[in-house]
Amino acid sequence: MNPLLPSMHPVCALFLAGALLFGTIVPSNVSSQPSEARTTEVYAVHYGTLPGFRVASLVANADTSRRMDGALMMWLIRRPDGRNVLVDAGFYREKFLTRWKPTEYRKPSDAIASIGLEAKDITDIIVTHVHWDHVDGVDLFPNARVWLQQAEFDHHVDSAGNVRDRAIDALNAAMLGQLRLAGRLELVRGDSIEVLPGIVVYTGGRHTFASQFVSVNAGGSVVVLASDNAYLYESLATLTPIAQTLDAESNRLAQRRMLRLAGEHGVVVPGHDPAVMSRFPKAGDGVVRIR
Repeated sequence: MNPLLPSMHPVCALFLAGALLFGTIVPSNVSSQPSEARTTEVYAVHYGTLPGFRVASLVANADTSRRMDGALMMWLIRRPDGRNVLVDAGFYREKFLTRWKPTEYRKPSDAIASIGLEAKDITDIIVTHVHWDHVDGVDLFPNARVWLQQAEFDHHVDSAGNVRDRAIDALNAAMLGQLRLAGRLELVRGDSIEVLPGIVVYTGGRHTFASQFVSVNAGGSVVVLASDNAYLYESLATLTPIAQTLDAESNRLAQRRMLRLAGEHGVVVPGHDPAVMSRFPKAGDGVVRIR
């Protein structure tokens, strides 16, 4: 039994088990090729810590006195065809370092050296949303094609790379505008889209206007990378919405969907929980292998 699935009525549990067994919940475009499932690898890469972060800023209605060290992470998908896919790219600009004062910080392009990669080796970056700690580091990776929801881009950035919505920093908006002009920005249109074989993006988490989360077919199971659509295991265990969402009910339903996608044998990985780094085997300095 998946320990993250909440208790439910026996009839509901029977329906869910049958749906998972016969594939009626998981979208048909999730790859199930045996050769790929055996060889795709998924890692969490820790590049810094935000000490003493307010849990009430992460989980709705949490005790305002609670504090925790928030993990700054990216996720790496190594595919058998040689593609190295980052999910989110962290941050590095001095203005963010000065404001947030992360500890244990490594520039995201340096953090991947722990598993033998250089910045030039990253072929794709899936940006889950436009907040600075997820998009700022994109231009550290010169060869990467960047995947972002079109609705997310259009809501936050105009055709000239100017800010339309303050959720995005002006420097990051300009960067995305430049990437689009350079032909490196792939705008994804909608929910349940397979952007690369075995890698599917989903909308509905509503952390930002069109934030997305990612599922990966790896090792015969599904890894769901929630990013900020679920900051902590605490939210997933109780289906409690995140504190920073445009629609709490949509966020709760998205978390339930993540759990269904992962099923009995997969995992859902939250976006900022330091427990991620202790739940999975160490694969390098500040790196764990999820699958």
